Amino acid sequence: MKTSKIYPIPFLAALIILCCIILAGCNFSRGVKTDLITGLKISYKGFGVQDAILLDAGGKKINSNKVQLNTKIAIAALGVEHYGLKDGKAYPGLSLLVTDKNGKTLLNAADLFENTEGYAPAQAAQLQGTITVGSPMASGQSYHVKMHIWDKVTPTNEINADVDLIVM
Repeated sequence: MKTSKIYPIPFLAALIILCCIILAGCNFSRGVKTDLITGLKISYKGFGVQDAILLDAGGKKINSNKVQLNTKIAIAALGVEHYGLKDGKAYPGLSLLVTDKNGKTLLNAADLFENTEGYAPAQAAQLQGTITVGSPMASGQSYHVKMHIWDKVTPTNEINADVDLIVM
């Protein structure tokens, strides 16, 4: 006759609580979001991110990927959290890449936060990369924009956003 070991209920409850505590102590996050109206896609790991949106020059949300020539547009990551901190400060990195439909690079900014002394985590909760929609861009053409955000303290934390813009 085969016997099975029966664990007492307090032991199982303690095991479940221990697992919850261990998992709660880990700041792991991973996800993908797509704005079906603008086509803006965001993927993230390590960081927590509430949303990603397109903004006009006045900081207002844009509900289209069609942009006017000679204007500014920004990709914004909102509610960024889970930074690795150094002396209580967050050290984000942000790069922007803009290419035309043939893959020719029009803008390649390696790190827009290259020379900073860090930010309070609340100040680094909203990050944005701004692009001037102008020459050599042309009306009637589409351009691909990629934004990459990383954590300089915890390099495995990253956010990637990309969108195709149609210049009017």
